[in-house]
Amino acid sequence: MQTLVKILFIVAVAGSFVMAQPPEPSENRLFERVYLAKDDGTGKPGAAATEFAPADIPIHCVVELSNAHSVTVKMDLVVVNVNGVRPETKVVSTSYTTKDLQNQVFFHGRPHGRWIAGTYRADIYIDGNLVGRYPFTVKGTLGPAKPSMNFQPKQPKQPVKPRSATAKRT
Repeated sequence: MQTLVKILFIVAVAGSFVMAQPPEPSENRLFERVYLAKDDGTGKPGAAATEFAPADIPIHCVVELSNAHSVTVKMDLVVVNVNGVRPETKVVSTSYTTKDLQNQVFFHGRPHGRWIAGTYRADIYIDGNLVGRYPFTVKGTLGPAKPSMNFQPKQPKQPVKPRSATAKRT
Protein backbone atom coordinates (compact mmCIF):
# COMPACT_ATOMS: atom_id res chain seq x y z
CA MET A 1 0.00 0.00 0.00
CA GLN A 2 2.83 2.40 0.84
CA THR A 3 4.39 1.70 -2.56
CA LEU A 4 1.11 2.55 -4.31
CA VAL A 5 0.83 5.84 -2.39
CA LYS A 6 4.43 6.73 -3.31
CA ILE A 7 3.79 6.00 -7.00
CA LEU A 8 0.62 8.11 -7.01
CA PHE A 9 2.47 10.94 -5.27
CA ILE A 10 5.29 10.85 -7.84
CA VAL A 11 2.79 10.82 -10.74
CA ALA A 12 0.87 13.75 -9.24
CA VAL A 13 4.03 15.82 -8.71
CA ALA A 14 5.33 15.03 -12.23
CA GLY A 15 1.93 15.93 -13.71
CA SER A 16 1.93 19.30 -11.97
CA PHE A 17 5.32 20.13 -13.51
CA VAL A 18 4.02 19.33 -16.99
CA MET A 19 0.92 21.50 -16.48
CA ALA A 20 3.00 24.42 -15.18
CA GLN A 21 5.19 24.76 -18.29
CA PRO A 22 5.93 28.40 -19.13
CA PRO A 23 4.69 29.79 -22.43
CA GLU A 24 6.76 29.10 -25.50
CA PRO A 25 9.83 31.36 -25.46
CA SER A 26 10.03 33.94 -28.24
CA GLU A 27 13.19 32.23 -29.55
CA ASN A 28 11.03 29.28 -30.65
CA ARG A 29 8.25 31.33 -32.30
CA LEU A 30 8.58 32.05 -35.99
CA PHE A 31 7.00 35.49 -36.07
CA GLU A 32 5.91 38.28 -33.76
CA ARG A 33 3.35 40.10 -35.88
CA VAL A 34 1.83 40.24 -39.35
CA TYR A 35 -0.19 43.20 -40.61
CA LEU A 36 -1.57 44.71 -43.80
CA ALA A 37 -1.19 48.41 -44.58
CA LYS A 38 -2.02 51.06 -47.14
CA ASP A 39 0.81 52.75 -48.99
CA ASP A 40 2.12 55.79 -47.10
CA GLY A 41 2.63 57.77 -50.32
CA THR A 42 6.36 57.06 -50.54
CA GLY A 43 6.06 53.40 -51.54
CA LYS A 44 6.34 52.13 -47.96
CA PRO A 45 3.71 50.63 -45.65
CA GLY A 46 1.73 53.04 -43.51
CA ALA A 47 -0.42 52.21 -40.48
CA ALA A 48 -2.01 48.79 -40.13
CA ALA A 49 -5.37 48.43 -41.91
CA THR A 50 -7.95 45.78 -42.76
CA GLU A 51 -10.14 47.91 -45.04
CA PHE A 52 -9.00 49.28 -48.38
CA ALA A 53 -10.41 51.15 -51.37
CA PRO A 54 -10.18 49.93 -55.00
CA ALA A 55 -7.51 52.57 -55.68
CA ASP A 56 -5.29 51.48 -52.73
CA ILE A 57 -2.48 50.10 -54.84
CA PRO A 58 -0.39 48.45 -53.65
CA ILE A 59 -1.54 46.81 -50.44
CA HIS A 60 1.45 46.14 -48.19
CA CYS A 61 1.98 43.13 -45.94
CA VAL A 62 4.59 43.32 -43.18
CA VAL A 63 5.87 40.18 -41.44
CA GLU A 64 7.90 40.80 -38.30
CA LEU A 65 9.94 37.70 -37.50
CA SER A 66 10.96 36.49 -34.04
CA ASN A 67 14.20 34.86 -34.97
CA ALA A 68 17.08 36.27 -36.90
CA HIS A 69 17.89 33.05 -38.75
CA SER A 70 17.19 32.51 -42.44
CA VAL A 71 13.60 31.50 -43.30
CA THR A 72 11.44 31.53 -46.42
CA VAL A 73 8.32 33.66 -46.05
CA LYS A 74 5.51 33.33 -48.59
CA MET A 75 2.43 35.52 -49.05
CA ASP A 76 -0.67 34.62 -51.05
CA LEU A 77 -3.41 37.24 -51.50
CA VAL A 78 -6.54 35.13 -52.02
CA VAL A 79 -10.11 35.94 -53.09
CA VAL A 80 -12.68 35.04 -50.43
CA ASN A 81 -15.87 36.66 -51.78
CA VAL A 82 -15.63 38.92 -54.83
CA ASN A 83 -18.45 39.25 -57.35
CA GLY A 84 -17.49 37.53 -60.59
CA VAL A 85 -14.30 35.91 -59.27
CA ARG A 86 -14.03 32.28 -58.16
CA PRO A 87 -13.33 31.93 -54.40
CA GLU A 88 -9.79 30.80 -53.51
CA THR A 89 -8.32 32.45 -56.61
CA LYS A 90 -4.81 33.72 -55.88
CA VAL A 91 -4.45 37.38 -56.83
CA VAL A 92 -0.78 37.59 -55.83
CA SER A 93 1.69 34.94 -54.73
CA THR A 94 5.25 35.82 -53.76
CA SER A 95 7.98 34.59 -51.45
CA TYR A 96 11.24 35.79 -50.00
CA THR A 97 14.10 34.05 -48.18
CA THR A 98 15.59 36.19 -45.43
CA LYS A 99 19.23 36.56 -44.66
CA ASP A 100 20.66 36.04 -41.19
CA LEU A 101 19.78 38.86 -38.77
CA GLN A 102 16.92 40.07 -40.99
CA ASN A 103 13.74 40.24 -38.89
CA GLN A 104 11.22 41.91 -41.23
CA VAL A 105 9.80 41.02 -44.62
CA PHE A 106 7.87 43.58 -46.67
CA PHE A 107 5.53 42.36 -49.40
CA HIS A 108 3.17 44.34 -51.55
CA GLY A 109 0.39 43.15 -53.79
CA ARG A 110 -1.43 44.64 -56.70
CA PRO A 111 -3.94 43.18 -59.10
CA HIS A 112 -3.97 43.77 -62.84
CA GLY A 113 -5.80 47.10 -62.87
CA ARG A 114 -7.65 48.04 -59.68
CA TRP A 115 -8.97 46.04 -56.74
CA ILE A 116 -12.54 44.81 -57.08
CA ALA A 117 -14.75 45.36 -54.03
CA GLY A 118 -15.11 42.26 -51.88
CA THR A 119 -13.35 40.21 -49.22
CA TYR A 120 -9.85 38.81 -49.51
CA ARG A 121 -7.23 37.33 -47.21
CA ALA A 122 -3.47 37.20 -46.95
CA ASP A 123 -2.16 33.69 -46.25
CA ILE A 124 1.32 33.76 -44.69
CA TYR A 125 3.64 30.75 -44.75
CA ILE A 126 7.01 30.43 -43.06
CA ASP A 127 9.23 27.63 -44.30
CA GLY A 128 6.20 26.04 -45.97
CA ASN A 129 3.97 26.10 -42.86
CA LEU A 130 0.80 28.20 -42.82
CA VAL A 131 1.18 30.53 -39.82
CA GLY A 132 -1.89 32.70 -40.31
CA ARG A 133 -4.72 33.97 -42.46
CA TYR A 134 -5.35 37.70 -42.37
CA PRO A 135 -8.68 38.85 -43.83
CA PHE A 136 -9.20 42.24 -45.44
CA THR A 137 -11.93 43.97 -47.42
CA VAL A 138 -11.96 46.27 -50.39
CA LYS A 139 -14.94 48.62 -50.18
CA GLY A 140 -16.37 51.10 -52.61
CA THR A 141 -16.57 51.28 -56.35
CA LEU A 142 -14.92 53.26 -59.03
CA GLY A 143 -17.45 55.30 -60.93
CA PRO A 144 -17.32 55.56 -64.70
CA ALA A 145 -15.01 58.16 -66.15
CA LYS A 146 -16.83 61.46 -66.49
CA PRO A 147 -16.67 62.99 -69.97
CA SER A 148 -15.68 66.59 -70.37
CA MET A 149 -18.54 69.11 -70.30
CA ASN A 150 -17.73 70.19 -73.86
CA PHE A 151 -17.32 66.70 -75.22
CA GLN A 152 -19.51 66.14 -78.26
CA PRO A 153 -18.91 62.95 -80.16
CA LYS A 154 -18.53 63.71 -83.86
CA GLN A 155 -19.89 61.47 -86.52
CA PRO A 156 -17.79 61.24 -89.63
CA LYS A 157 -19.58 62.73 -92.63
CA GLN A 158 -20.24 60.41 -95.48
CA PRO A 159 -19.98 61.96 -98.91
CA VAL A 160 -23.31 61.87 -100.67
CA LYS A 161 -23.06 60.57 -104.17
CA PRO A 162 -26.09 60.59 -106.37
CA ARG A 163 -26.85 57.19 -107.70
CA SER A 164 -27.91 56.84 -111.21
CA ALA A 165 -30.20 54.13 -112.15
CA THR A 166 -30.48 53.01 -115.66
CA ALA A 167 -32.93 50.49 -116.79
CA LYS A 168 -32.39 48.41 -119.81
CA ARG A 169 -35.28 47.64 -122.03
CA THR A 170 -35.23 44.41 -123.70
